[in-house]
Amino acid sequence: MDEDFGTYRHELLVHCYRMLGSVHEAEDLVQETMLRAWRARDRYDPALSSVRTWLYKIATNACLTALRGRARRPLPSGLGAPSDDPAAPLAPALDVPWLQPFPDDPAARAVRRGSLRLALIAAMQVLPPRQRAVLILRDVLEFSAAEVAGLLETSPAAVHSALQRARAGLSGVAPEEEITEPDDAAVSAVLDRYIDSFEAADVAALVALLTDDAVLEMPPVPLWFHGKHDYGRFMERVFAMRGTGWRMVRTTANAQPAAVAYHFSDGAYRLHTLQVFTVTPKGIARNVVFQHPDVFSAFHLAPILE
Repeated sequence: MDEDFGTYRHELLVHCYRMLGSVHEAEDLVQETMLRAWRARDRYDPALSSVRTWLYKIATNACLTALRGRARRPLPSGLGAPSDDPAAPLAPALDVPWLQPFPDDPAARAVRRGSLRLALIAAMQVLPPRQRAVLILRDVLEFSAAEVAGLLETSPAAVHSALQRARAGLSGVAPEEEITEPDDAAVSAVLDRYIDSFEAADVAALVALLTDDAVLEMPPVPLWFHGKHDYGRFMERVFAMRGTGWRMVRTTANAQPAAVAYHFSDGAYRLHTLQVFTVTPKGIARNVVFQHPDVFSAFHLAPILE
């Protein structure tokens, strides 16, 4: 076999991330996939499938094995009702395997529009693993029903049935056309205004950029808020607790606009959070604020802003 397995490493990483909701676990599964493929390279038959399809079979089945008996990775909004108390304790639930964001690069931004957004990945985590695999392979990667049946060692009829159930399970996810692109000029302008308002600790200006039903969630804290009013009340608490010394750096995650927040403390701007935004034509509809060291390391975020 002359083809380089490494050519497919990044797309397999994205695939495993969609399945698992964790960047670090996805990296481990891709490494395992490459190792399995290398050991089985003499048994690969090009008459049966392409190298890419063969690698996806190995990766998908490795993910399914890893997911056996494992709890899904949620966001706070997937665990219970929103809070209406901005003074509620901010106790992290470190025993929960939280959904992680995915670092963007040019290869990640080339994937199908909307297929990496956090709301979709979170919704996929609710699906049974095999339904999740079928949905990703059929609707995102556009393998045929026969190819997916071969990958999962089942029948095309079973693939079709699983796909219908998976689609029904995602019926509440906002359509792709409602989500704007990170490099869209209007999105960029909204983010610029949000960053200016955040750095100025101007709650009224922040709230003005939100949709009426905006969501704010903060894993690993299970607390979350729904609606621009409660979002604003919580931000008032943040600025009262932490002061008004902030800087934000633009970035992207999950092919969505994002920003890294640094808080001024002990003479330096210190890493505080990674914030991932969902922006619609009506404004910012969701802000998922990550504050876990695993997320910071996956994004290679500097602990102090130079």
